[in-house]
Amino acid sequence: MAARTTATATATATARPDPLGPAGLRALFAIAERWGLKSQQVRRLLGDPPESTFFKWKKTRDASLGRDTLERISYVLGIFKALEILFPDPTRADAWVHRPNAAPPFNGQSALERMLSGNVADLYVVRSYLDAQRGW
Repeated sequence: MAARTTATATATATARPDPLGPAGLRALFAIAERWGLKSQQVRRLLGDPPESTFFKWKKTRDASLGRDTLERISYVLGIFKALEILFPDPTRADAWVHRPNAAPPFNGQSALERMLSGNVADLYVVRSYLDAQRGW
């Protein structure tokens, strides 16, 4: 009887909508707008979901997202937050991702170019760089 109760509880928990997907998408699209990103660039940050899926997400801002997509969104949110802390002027913070950077992780590329490689590890590198600049 206990095993059946556990299975039912697990099925019920799985059926609940995941609030992280819609919240993450709303935040990501707001950041993309602030950074002046094109749809193709946002798709790349999200791990290149199919176009139809991406535009559905963009239109509804609602989806149950996979772990990889949530991880990517989390890195972008962390990058955005770190920039807001490092550069209190929002215009300067938003422009930083577009500027060429001579620091070793970027080798003359902008942070955005590094993030758009398609690898989640590159989002991690940019986030780690900014956290180090913040003294974290």
